[in-house]
Amino acid sequence: MGSKAKKRVVLPTRPAPPTVEQILEDVRGAPAEDLVFTAVAREDPPAPSGRAEDTEAQREQLYQQSRVYVATNQRLWRAGAQLKQQREELWRAREELEQENAGLSLLWPLLLRITGSGHTGSAAMAHGPSLSAVCGIFPDRG
Repeated sequence: MGSKAKKRVVLPTRPAPPTVEQILEDVRGAPAEDLVFTAVAREDPPAPSGRAEDTEAQREQLYQQSRVYVATNQRLWRAGAQLKQQREELWRAREELEQENAGLSLLWPLLLRITGSGHTGSAAMAHGPSLSAVCGIFPDRG
């Protein structure tokens, strides 16, 4: 097996970057609705009215908005912590129920003997007694 030599692709040389004068000429010649100007532009800047009341009102509005934001953020953090605690409590309750259920399954034979309704040879008993049989309401018949 012979090794194949990889051919290097020769790229054409890059053009020289534009000069400052060329860039300025291009920007000056672009229409106002050009994407470069509209994509970056946010809202129309407020016209300088020279009125201190407008500026003060805007500051007050921004301050109130930031207070609402901080309060909402704090409420969300508290709610998240509360949900985490409730989830942990649910997991503990689930584990307790599973342990109690495991303990009850060990008591089935004893409950059957006490109620006198244990038909150990029946097909129904192969899957465990019904709740009504354990309580003695409707004994399983085998």
